[in-house]
Amino acid sequence: MSHEPPAGEPPTLWRNAHLATCDAAMRIIEQGALLTRNGRIEWLGEEAELPEGHAWEAVHDLGGAWVTPGLIDCHTHLVFAGTRASEYAQRLRGRSYEEIARSGGGILASMRAVRAAGEQQLLEESAPRLAALIREGVTTVEIKSGYGLTLEDEAKMLRAARALGRTFPVTVITTLLAAHSLPPEYSGRPDAYIEVIAREWLPALHQEGLIDAVDVFCEHIAFDLPQAARLFDAAQALGLPVKMHAEQLMNIGGTLLATRRGALSCDHLEHAAAAEARALAGSGTVAVLLPLAFYCLAGERKPPIAELRKSGAHMAIATDCNPGSAPGASLLVTMSMATRLFGLTTEEALAGVTRNAARALGLQDQVGMLAPGMAADFVIWRIGQLEELGYWIGYNPRHSSVRAARLVSDH
Repeated sequence: MSHEPPAGEPPTLWRNAHLATCDAAMRIIEQGALLTRNGRIEWLGEEAELPEGHAWEAVHDLGGAWVTPGLIDCHTHLVFAGTRASEYAQRLRGRSYEEIARSGGGILASMRAVRAAGEQQLLEESAPRLAALIREGVTTVEIKSGYGLTLEDEAKMLRAARALGRTFPVTVITTLLAAHSLPPEYSGRPDAYIEVIAREWLPALHQEGLIDAVDVFCEHIAFDLPQAARLFDAAQALGLPVKMHAEQLMNIGGTLLATRRGALSCDHLEHAAAAEARALAGSGTVAVLLPLAFYCLAGERKPPIAELRKSGAHMAIATDCNPGSAPGASLLVTMSMATRLFGLTTEEALAGVTRNAARALGLQDQVGMLAPGMAADFVIWRIGQLEELGYWIGYNPRHSSVRAARLVSDH
């Protein structure tokens, strides 16, 4: 990922701000200032302690506004075609997600729409969703494939995601989720499908530079533990980090496998328990919580927040933006749901969309905190207190965003 403007520019001063660093101590600097240069934070601290002898390229008086790191949406399926609004209506009438999926809907319905769409159509349909996230202060976003389920169509989705990253002022991380559902061409042959992904698709897509990580939906309606392990073997042989959709619908041991393999994250986790929480904490694998999906699926079982908190596991929050189980593109609403539905504190929710979300993408040394050497990605907020993040619903208190030390223009 590139944050570098032309080398050699003088520093820019951003002053008169309340800084929420979102580091491990969640420090607040009440009368703070930032120096940025070459797209990175060079210094931050109390304004009274500004280093002497600098000639600023520009000075931005932030008027006492709150500043946080740029927000990170670390789990989305943002690139897709069409909608699944009719399935949402079916669920309102009592059909379950699993029933719809087993009858040919769900992921396979989105598969048919994506296969019928060209890359340009995917780009045009997905752009407004990404723009909505950026308007809320998102400066880094993960985008998964997983609705093509052929080599050609998975590549098409990943290319569209890469194109979004070139078009918008946001860092896009791409994740291959070909192991999202069993396509009709491989009906009854899940092992063969996993093998073709591992042996053929992964190397081809990696060689084309389209993959930053590899994910698998490990569930009773998707892929089992040996199949997930085979995919992890192939990804890690190529030097690619791995992730897992785990314990969303039932517990089949996915988290324990993923943590043993050093996965970046395990995502959903409604059916995880204390053993999974301890494994996540011990491995450093991030627990990514997806409250929009829990809400839209009318979930009854919540992730084990108390156990995750007690064990010291890293908890991130993401929108899960997708056409089926989480048709939403608001990370701010997601933060509110995480506090109200899952019981996270304001500090945990903010860490979940900054520092811990960066860790879930393997970017903890680059984004997610206000600290010297980190990317100068940050958000300037129209709020009187930090608790307003995760409080407002349907109102966006963002004033402006900065990415690579440049003010972002809204799309």
